[in-house]
Amino acid sequence: MFISPAFAQDAAAASGGINAMLVQFGPLILIFIVFYFLLIRPQQKKAKAHREMLSNVRRGDRIVTSGGIIGTVTKADGDAELQIEIAEGVRIRVLRGAVSDVLAKTDPAKADKADAKEETKA
Repeated sequence: MFISPAFAQDAAAASGGINAMLVQFGPLILIFIVFYFLLIRPQQKKAKAHREMLSNVRRGDRIVTSGGIIGTVTKADGDAELQIEIAEGVRIRVLRGAVSDVLAKTDPAKADKADAKEETKA
């Protein structure tokens, strides 16, 4: 008489088992799957492509920095720095991570003179 109907029904609902748990966590799992395919995975692909682009920057490439400076790479100092020429005789050093885009790629340099002789014979 003093027990409310909600408490009386609670005992029956708790014995739902695995089906009740799937109904509760199903939307959460579905939301995570949607977020993975629409947000996380594309960001990982974009980051991987940016890392590859940064590792392939070499002398002669025309680049844009994250600050909007456009220049030509004159020297690649190891893994961390690039020296770029932004105007005639004006060179600056930037971090490799500050490169946001490569506008123009140059042809790869010849490995050595032996390779060049083989190409002329063919």
